[in-house]
Amino acid sequence: MKMPRIIISGGGTGGHIFPAIAIANEFKRQHKDAEILFVGAKGRMEMQRVPAAGYRIEGLPVSGFDRKHLLKNIPVLFKIVLSQIKAYNIIRKFKPQAVIGVGGFASGPTLKTAAMMGIPTLIQEQNSYAGVTNKLLAKKAKKICVAYPDMERFFDKDKIIMTGNPVRQDLADSKIQHNEAVEKFGLSPEKKTILILGGSLGAQSINECLMKNLGKMKDCGMQFIWQTGKIYIERVREAVNRFGDMPMLRTTDFISDMATAYAAADVIISRAGAGSISEFCLLGKAVILVPSPNVAEDHQTKNAMALVNKKAAIYVKDKEADDKLIDQTIALASDEDRLNELKTNIKKLAFENSASVIAQEITKLIANTYNLK
Repeated sequence: MKMPRIIISGGGTGGHIFPAIAIANEFKRQHKDAEILFVGAKGRMEMQRVPAAGYRIEGLPVSGFDRKHLLKNIPVLFKIVLSQIKAYNIIRKFKPQAVIGVGGFASGPTLKTAAMMGIPTLIQEQNSYAGVTNKLLAKKAKKICVAYPDMERFFDKDKIIMTGNPVRQDLADSKIQHNEAVEKFGLSPEKKTILILGGSLGAQSINECLMKNLGKMKDCGMQFIWQTGKIYIERVREAVNRFGDMPMLRTTDFISDMATAYAAADVIISRAGAGSISEFCLLGKAVILVPSPNVAEDHQTKNAMALVNKKAAIYVKDKEADDKLIDQTIALASDEDRLNELKTNIKKLAFENSASVIAQEITKLIANTYNLK
């Protein structure tokens, strides 16, 4: 296929952006002369992360609905109309042969407009529970790439392709070993290492639980790498300083080298975003999931339960984190049989070549639509 042109739209969080970039990189690998344009939401993290990955991006003035205060959505509706007009102009100028949606504010107006213009669309649904926007967009989409079984609850089964979620290529390619990774953090390979992930901003319940349980953390004989998120880093550092010397703890607001952090971890505490779960599956990590209660359709809990029901993860409710999280973490890290069971079962859920399969589906979609060879 000569010089295919595609738009990839979406973002808002790393869970949307990392798969989008992985798809773009793989599509570019398969088609070296491909033209790829991203469409994101102005002011969101994709406007920095995508150019840093080497791709051009256009921003739409779109934002999400406030589900608790309906009157605040009047400006949001106006932004959606403006975004559809801008999406139309972007698509008309770029002339893509296909438009791919990865979730996030921008994917709605972009894919809706593309479908109205007769351009084939493909949705990459990352979660085990489809959101309202993707359910609406799916009616006009040609293909829907999913990461969980039983998604015909939401989509036409003839459009569904089981692909899994693409993960960051550096994670899949990393060769770093456990002991070397632990030593890079200045910790001991002789002790169990717990990695705590709160996302780029931070997870309130996880951070507050740990600040209340510094004594247990110090006395349990284990060591911790704690990514607090940028909102909480100062509070956490103050709490640790007040508590006293904790040589078995490393705190940071952000971990840039996640491959090393994952390799160091015997147990991971995390939210239950679809992208993170896909990484845990691929790498075969023992995880305790604390789903965020502040997401649409409570989809993180549904993501977590998809693993828990296969004995591939442990689930702690957000509101029960204070009482249960640290004790369950210490118990799991001390139980070699349970650790091995979780690692074995979560590895069975991994998809090894998600980005490659999705890129191939985009190629087929273009070829079939335009009768290309």
